[in-house]
Amino acid sequence: MFRDHGTHHPAIGASARVAYRSPQNSMLDVEFSQFSDLGRVRRGNEDFLGSSLPATPAEARTRGWLFALADGVGGHDQGEIASRTAVECLVAGFREAQAGEPHTALLPRLVQTANARVLEAGHAAVANGAAMATTIVACALRYDHAVVAHVGDSRCYLVRRGRASLLTRDHTIASEHVRLGLLSAEEAAGAETRHLLSRSLGAELMVNVDTDDQQIQAGDVLVLCSDGLHNSLEASELAAVAGRDSDLHSSAERLVAIANQRDGSDNISVLLVRVRSVERVGMYRGRPYRLP
Repeated sequence: MFRDHGTHHPAIGASARVAYRSPQNSMLDVEFSQFSDLGRVRRGNEDFLGSSLPATPAEARTRGWLFALADGVGGHDQGEIASRTAVECLVAGFREAQAGEPHTALLPRLVQTANARVLEAGHAAVANGAAMATTIVACALRYDHAVVAHVGDSRCYLVRRGRASLLTRDHTIASEHVRLGLLSAEEAAGAETRHLLSRSLGAELMVNVDTDDQQIQAGDVLVLCSDGLHNSLEASELAAVAGRDSDLHSSAERLVAIANQRDGSDNISVLLVRVRSVERVGMYRGRPYRLP
């Protein structure tokens, strides 16, 4: 199912799917597909996915693409509102941002704004005993670069030549213990704290946002996913499915189906972005110029 450029795409009901291909004559040529499923246990979907897509080649060069995925924190009330608030805030801010603003500066700023919105929404609902929190992972593309910003344990992988590289670091208690040398990776995989977030949107007034800038190549696939997916698949399995030169619809559905077969206790969401071609650029005095 194709949607109009620049719309956001929630994960509604049992599943939601969407596909997109870049406008003609855009030097950075990408396509994407997303799929979200309730899983086999949950009665509602607290994941939310969104995007801001350029409608013209000029818009592709001045603003670029944005893809975002949020997972409402389990155990909190109204997690679906938190995830939707975060993604819609991020998408709206991206569309309204000054043309040409570097994504490395723009994305952390937008995530901070989204954090404030989720916090405000939570405070407004306190009288009803509600609390809100969510993860967020966002990827912006322009020219030959992808900038990834994230908070929480929703992930972004870069699949290149059949191998998946993790571009994010889980903000969980177990992950922090591994970083500090208190646990091994094997111990963390079975620790009760592996699902407890050390950072999320909506928990504090300010949040530390991790940001990564990657040069991309034709043939790369960027994979944004919630923990309902990455908890059930090894990186090598994810690369084997997402890296196939096949229909992205089928790849997204296959990944979700595997996660459901193995677990299915959580909502499962994935967003795949395939890079068809890139526009190589250099920078001179803050202005981009094409490289041969």
